[in-house]
Amino acid sequence: MPFGIGIWEILILLLVVLLVFGPKRLPEMGRSLGRGMREFKDSISGNDKDDDDRLEFPPTAPEDETAAARPRRERDTVS
Repeated sequence: MPFGIGIWEILILLLVVLLVFGPKRLPEMGRSLGRGMREFKDSISGNDKDDDDRLEFPPTAPEDETAAARPRRERDTVS
């Protein structure tokens, strides 16, 4: 094992964590830790999907009238 930690030390550590946080909170902490590690890995590698989504612009609807046609029509109806 790395850092000179054996299987017994890991089991004792897991038992202490289980006793401190309880069985209901442990899965939530695991998900949170996994999500944080994934976000950290993505930020280091530069593969952030959220940034790509923010760069895409939604398609705009084409204008059926040009700016030049609008004032002429308004001028005709006002007179």
